[in-house]
Amino acid sequence: MPISFTRIRYPASVSITTRRKTSFEVDFAKVESAKAILGTTTLTDTVDAALDEVIRLKQRQRLVELLFTPGRLDLEDPEVMARAWR
Repeated sequence: MPISFTRIRYPASVSITTRRKTSFEVDFAKVESAKAILGTTTLTDTVDAALDEVIRLKQRQRLVELLFTPGRLDLEDPEVMARAWR
């Protein structure tokens, strides 16, 4: 069963005007594998979805780093946490 990925929508600061046509060499065996994984049908959609995944991966890595950096969050402060659950 293929994995389903939700397309991410970025804020207006990342606008459609940032798109442009370009030319580059592509390994189509990789494209076909990525299409199957991402559930996309076109080269453009596949590249966009793959880039979205790379961006989300980095965001998840930053979140994990934040959560595991001592002192970055007040999660260990009993007073702060008591207010969080009200």
